[in-house]
Amino acid sequence: MALKTFKPYTKSTRGTVVIDKSNLWKGSPYKPLTRGQNFTGGRNNNGRITSRHIGGGSKHKYRVIDFYRKKKGIPATVERIEYDPNRTAYIALISYKDNEKSYIICPQGLKKGDIIESGKNIDIKIGNSLELKDIPPGTSLHNVELIPGNGAKLARSAGSSVTLSGYDGDYAILKLSSGETRKVSNSCIATVGVVSNPDQKNIKIGKAGRNRWRGKRPQTRGVAMNPVDHPHGGGEGKTSGGRSPVSPWGQSAKGLKTRKPKRSDKFIISRRRKRNKRWQGVFGKVHSFILVC
Repeated sequence: MALKTFKPYTKSTRGTVVIDKSNLWKGSPYKPLTRGQNFTGGRNNNGRITSRHIGGGSKHKYRVIDFYRKKKGIPATVERIEYDPNRTAYIALISYKDNEKSYIICPQGLKKGDIIESGKNIDIKIGNSLELKDIPPGTSLHNVELIPGNGAKLARSAGSSVTLSGYDGDYAILKLSSGETRKVSNSCIATVGVVSNPDQKNIKIGKAGRNRWRGKRPQTRGVAMNPVDHPHGGGEGKTSGGRSPVSPWGQSAKGLKTRKPKRSDKFIISRRRKRNKRWQGVFGKVHSFILVC
């Protein structure tokens, strides 16, 4: 899919960059695989806001995605590729030989008419789903399970993938796109390929109204509030908050580690890379280069 820009007839079209969806299905979704959604506007059953900056947006139905691929050994044909408003990746409607249909996350390179399958003793090709122990190292994967039979949890968003690095006994070693390396049972199911729509990261919203269409409400800076509303509020004139950045409830907002130890921590070989340190390294190299020159 290509990116789509506009002539600057208005202020909003000047900076807008969207994805060209001309090759996708233009009709309605397959009705038996859709469900209605209740949009709460970020409020709980008492009507109080528990999640800020949520509300409004266009109505849309949920598409039921098959993250299990339980129909083993039955070939399925790709009927069409669709846009899904609930996720960044595209979805594919597949039809099995017994006429059952299901939605799956669409990988890059999958086309209408392609035949895919799940199970054992099948080819390593895009869209096929099989256990990690049956996949050769170095293969790019998506829709990867963390626990056998629990459904895919890893690499489901647009352009994401996981690389199978090797094996360690009954475990497969996976390298995630975040830089984390972890062990997963080699009985877990994974699908071959990289998730579709890699240009999602290049989208530019263009105007505030488009965020409102997506159900995102505006954010107000803490320093622009009153002291009763935020710890950074108040002060004479324009102030910087007067303290380290915190949330409206006083919790440190930058650098505070909130993750609690989990039993699954023992399967993590190396943590994901820290972006700020990486950028510090880049800027340090640039600074030293300038000094040398």
